[in-house]
Amino acid sequence: MLLPELEHVPAFRPGVRLHYDKVRQQWVLLAPERVVELDPIAHAILERVDAQRSLGEISEALAAEYDAPLEQVSQDIRELMADLHGKRLLRW
Repeated sequence: MLLPELEHVPAFRPGVRLHYDKVRQQWVLLAPERVVELDPIAHAILERVDAQRSLGEISEALAAEYDAPLEQVSQDIRELMADLHGKRLLRW
């Protein structure tokens, strides 16, 4: 899997949105004919996807907020974003 660069700016593809599912009582990504359940970490990352901030900026914010090593946070974010990009839920 090819990981995105920290300079990439993620955005949800048309028709994809972050949504709180009251039935499941959890955050999900809604896409045409698809629902992707999110764990709390994925939600924390994806709630910062605004087509403005780069992966590096999102990584720095989360590393500071959770007092976590920037290198590890960046790696985790890049892996999640690569997976969602591969599933055609995100674009750069």
